[in-house]
Amino acid sequence: MATIKDMIPPFDLVQPTSVDDAVALLREHGANAWVLAGGLDTFDWLKDRIKRPGVVVDIGGIQELHGIRDAQGGLEIGAMATLTEVINHQRVRSEYSLLANAADHVATPQIRNQGTLGGNVSQDTRCWYYRSGWPCYRAGGNTCYASAPVAMNREHAIMGTSRCVAVNPSDTAPALIALDAKMVVQSPRRRTVDAEDYFIGPTTDITRMTILKPGDLLTQIHIPATWANSSFYYEKVRDRGSWDFQLVSVAAAFRMSGSTIEEARIAVNGVAPYPVRLEGVERLVRGTNGDEATQVAAGDLAIAGARALARNDFKIPMMRNLVRRAVRSVA
Repeated sequence: MATIKDMIPPFDLVQPTSVDDAVALLREHGANAWVLAGGLDTFDWLKDRIKRPGVVVDIGGIQELHGIRDAQGGLEIGAMATLTEVINHQRVRSEYSLLANAADHVATPQIRNQGTLGGNVSQDTRCWYYRSGWPCYRAGGNTCYASAPVAMNREHAIMGTSRCVAVNPSDTAPALIALDAKMVVQSPRRRTVDAEDYFIGPTTDITRMTILKPGDLLTQIHIPATWANSSFYYEKVRDRGSWDFQLVSVAAAFRMSGSTIEEARIAVNGVAPYPVRLEGVERLVRGTNGDEATQVAAGDLAIAGARALARNDFKIPMMRNLVRRAVRSVA
């Protein structure tokens, strides 16, 4: 009987010890390089032989990418900080519990021990057509298999689509947007972008989910003091209590003045190719006390323009109700 051994394609492994060295390697090898952080998304791609990089850049030995530090009144989280570190960090838990809660919803304890915050926000979509090697738009082809009437698209997008209907899979992304986080990217010039601008949709570049291009490296995530100790709400709906990616999730931060919502930031994920910040809903709830009428109006406004695929119409009322519940949390 024949024995089939499916091996990971060969590559050169390099292990830089500084950000400058890592960026130099990434720029030298361009699209042929692959960044290895926690490795959880990486090894799925490699073992299925869908991605075949010539060079894998392991950034685990770069000490400045690890840890969580006080910075400018807020926090600076290294891209290599594990999700477990984020969950257990005293200031994250006490002042930015929204992020701790979101990180705690990622998969299982074993995965959180290994997975990094930078990896969680930078991972690629989980669309099975794309990840199985089908030649779809995102993979450089000329069709979207998930949008066909007979496709299996229960987990796909209801808004923000353009040819591709895959969704962003990150649990921590909407929490970072709600906290007005800043993402620090090096290549070789250091630049800082708002978390909501870190994620991009198919109209910008159908082959990427973030602003990272070949040669770019996410190094830190800065959480400003602005939203510390606010009223937070996070909820993730999934098929199973562990492991599963979200069907729909919501993250919200409310700054209160007595019983009145002074400021709000609300983001949802699992509904579009990028986490969606609901600026219209934020304006709607500002100056209210989150009463029932406001809750209903907020939910209805959140789903304006949503369009279901053949098998995911349930996502529309689910998103509406999650936004209502987020607003109700401060009522």
